[in-house]
Amino acid sequence: MNKFSRSFIHNPPFPLRSSSDFLKPVYYKFESAGTLKGKTLLVTGGSRGIGLAIARRAAKDGANIAILAKTVTEDPRLPGTIYTAAKEIEEAGGKALPIKCDIRDEETVKEAVGLTAKTFGGIDILINNASAINMLGTLKTEMKRFDLMHSINTRGTYMTSKYCLPYLLKVENPHILNLAPPLNMSAKWFSGHLAYTMAKYGMSMCVLGMSEEFRKEGVAVNALWPRTFIATAAVQNILGGDETIRRSRNEDIISDSAYIILTNKSRGLTGQFFIDEDVLKSVGINDFTKYKMDPSVDDKDLAQDFFLD
Repeated sequence: MNKFSRSFIHNPPFPLRSSSDFLKPVYYKFESAGTLKGKTLLVTGGSRGIGLAIARRAAKDGANIAILAKTVTEDPRLPGTIYTAAKEIEEAGGKALPIKCDIRDEETVKEAVGLTAKTFGGIDILINNASAINMLGTLKTEMKRFDLMHSINTRGTYMTSKYCLPYLLKVENPHILNLAPPLNMSAKWFSGHLAYTMAKYGMSMCVLGMSEEFRKEGVAVNALWPRTFIATAAVQNILGGDETIRRSRNEDIISDSAYIILTNKSRGLTGQFFIDEDVLKSVGINDFTKYKMDPSVDDKDLAQDFFLD
């Protein structure tokens, strides 16, 4: 960690890694604050994939979960709607509130946050999962795609956090968890898809800034990122198809990791850029076979995710 990063983080209680150190495991000392029973989560982009997986895991404890997403009718390319997600959450044991919401629109976000708090009596946890991806270089990236990624990834994360924070500041163990990568400044992660990296790192910078801004108030603001690709619609449709899916892990590795983070005491854990494997290893889970889409794939052949080197 260099002198510039030290100036932003005062006496961090958990280990931080340098920009060239992302493949080395980090072990964290987690201290449980109890289960998520009765807690209220607001999940953006929760109609499918990682967001829904995190919601389902929380639902097993009996959590209240607001699902914010745009999808209300089935799309053959992107299965799942806010209503099918709500059904899965309730079947898992939670209470669901499906809300049609465009994360880019300030009024609908404010309304969704207010409705969640009114329905469940507050908000304990925010999951900033909504994200847009376009893996093209500068000359091929249309400005409408640039604007879409920045309005969802960076602005959407900042705005949803802003409007949830007044409620988070009132509860005992508040958490914000962004599905965002560590801030790896290696040029190779910028050169091939600059617009996407800028937008995704905007989510990461929200972690860096808000964790320090609200440290004294006890709001934990952290990021979680997978070591390998996760078998989502984005991976299937954009990042390699069936072969990449075969070399990926399933969403449960993220939801299990998120659960450990979200049930930790918020005052002892903030400003961290967690990698899923490190979280699980920290609580004694070292066999990740059950998370492989294809158990026959050797660990060294799994598709490593972006921003880790």
